[in-house]
Amino acid sequence: MTDKLSPETRALIKAQLTRRRFLAGAGAVGATAVLAACGGATKESGSASESAAAEASGTVRWANWPAYLDFDSASKKYPSLETFIAASGIDVVYKEDVNDNDEFYGKVQGQLKLNKDIGYDIVTLTDWMAGRWIRLGYAQEFDEGAIPNKENILPTLANVGFDPGRKSSLTWQSGFAGFGWNKELLPGGIKSLDQLFDKKNKGRIEVLSEMRDTMGIILQYQGVDPSQPFTEDQFMNAIAFLEKQVADGMIRQVKGNDYLEDMVNGDAVAVIGWSGDIFSLSNENDGKFDFAIPESGGTLWSDNTMIPTTSNNKKNAQAVINNYYDPAVAAQVAAYVNYVCPVVGAQAEMEKIDSKLANSPFIFPDDATLAKVRVFRPLSPEEETTFAEAFAAASGN
Repeated sequence: MTDKLSPETRALIKAQLTRRRFLAGAGAVGATAVLAACGGATKESGSASESAAAEASGTVRWANWPAYLDFDSASKKYPSLETFIAASGIDVVYKEDVNDNDEFYGKVQGQLKLNKDIGYDIVTLTDWMAGRWIRLGYAQEFDEGAIPNKENILPTLANVGFDPGRKSSLTWQSGFAGFGWNKELLPGGIKSLDQLFDKKNKGRIEVLSEMRDTMGIILQYQGVDPSQPFTEDQFMNAIAFLEKQVADGMIRQVKGNDYLEDMVNGDAVAVIGWSGDIFSLSNENDGKFDFAIPESGGTLWSDNTMIPTTSNNKKNAQAVINNYYDPAVAAQVAAYVNYVCPVVGAQAEMEKIDSKLANSPFIFPDDATLAKVRVFRPLSPEEETTFAEAFAAASGN
C-alpha cells in the first residue's frame, strides 16, 4: 500500500473532526453530564410490554454509543432530536446502550436469531459488525425513496463492500483511534507505544476492547500494515505484545467506551482511545486531556445506522435517519461529537457554527493526517473467530 489513502478513506476522515470542537465553542456537556447521560448504557432490551407500547405509538427506539449526539447539559436533552420530535410528531427514545460492538451483539443475538423484538428500531454499529448483521440477514433494506437525504452521503461512502449501494446502512460518523492522555500528569505527551507503556504509567493505562483499533495500532508499531493481507503469525506476534503488557500489569483494563469515566476520575492517565471522546473530555475539563495519532500509525473506522429486521417501526425509523442526513442537522451533531461527518454540505453549514471547526485538521483532515491512519482489513469468518479468541485471551476476558 502506498502512503496515499484511497478516496474512500480520505472521505471517511474528512467527516471526522467535528465532535470535539463544538464543546469548546458552545460549552455543551460537561464530563459529569456526559457520564450521567451514559447511565442507560447497560439497560437490557425492552420488555414485551414496552415493545408493544412502542410499536403501537410509533415510538422509535435508538441504540447509540455514549457522547455521540448533541446534548444540552442544562435540559438533559438532545437539541437536534427534540427539534425533530417537535416537527415530525414522531417520538424517539434515545439510549446510549452501545459500549462495545461484541458486547452489544451478545446482548441481542438470541432475539435476532428468533426474530423477536430486540428493543431497538435503530442501531449504530461499526463497519465490521454492520457487515455481519447484513450478512446474517438482521438488517432491513431501506424503502425506495424513504430516505431522500441519502443522496447527501459522501460519494466515496455510497458504495461500500459490506453494503453495496447502501441499501441497509448509512454512515453515522467516522473517527480515529490513537493515544489519549492526561496533560497535567503527562505534560510531555504520548506519540508512541514506547511512551504509552513507560514504567511511570504502569497500572494506569487502558486500551480499547475494539480489537481492530487496539491491534491495528500494535501491528503498525511492529511494522505491519493492518489494511493489507497480513499473516496469522504477524497478528499473533502483536497479540503476544498485548498479552505481555497485561501480564506485567502495565495495562489496567481493556475496555469499551466506558474508559472515559476512568480518564475523568484519574484511574487511567493514558489510553488507546477514540479521537472525539478525548477531545470532548478535554473541552469539558479546561484542556486537561489531549489526543494524537501514533507516529507509527493510527486506525480509521466508521459507525453506521441500521434498522433491525425485528423492528416494526421501519417507516418512522427511516424518518429519523433521513433527518440526520440534512446538512444543517449533520453539522449540528458534528459540532458536538467531533467525529468525521459523512454528509455532503455539512462543512459549509459548519462555517455558520464555527469557522475554526470547519477548518480544523482533525475535523476535516489534511493529506498529512490522512497518511497516518489505516482501515483494518476485512477478516474472513475463520480469521475473525481465531483473532477474536486470541484477543480475548490476551485481554484477560
